[in-house]
Amino acid sequence: MATSSSQGINTLLEAEREAAKIVQKAKQHRIQRLKDARSEAAKEIEQLKSEKNAEFQNFVAQHSGESDQSLTKVDKETEEKIEEIRAAYAKNKDNAVEKLLEAVTMVDVTPHINATKV
Repeated sequence: MATSSSQGINTLLEAEREAAKIVQKAKQHRIQRLKDARSEAAKEIEQLKSEKNAEFQNFVAQHSGESDQSLTKVDKETEEKIEEIRAAYAKNKDNAVEKLLEAVTMVDVTPHINATKV
């Protein structure tokens, strides 16, 4: 009977060891799956990052030409306006100086209507 019960205990201990091995393998398998999932996610993130970066570079390349054209156009329009202002200045300079001198030198000495005599 003792051998039978010790044999039963040994069988139970062996089953417990097998169960512990199975649990350990399952834990290792789960850990490996998590590592694989993380590395796969990192690869996907890097791939998406490089795709978006390439899209951004294409966008910048396409729209930088429009920016340069706009700058050239604005510079040209600005130069035209400056030339117009310079031409108007040259044309009206003498007349403006004459009117200013006339306004300064021609003083009306009559008192204003509202001025009271003291």
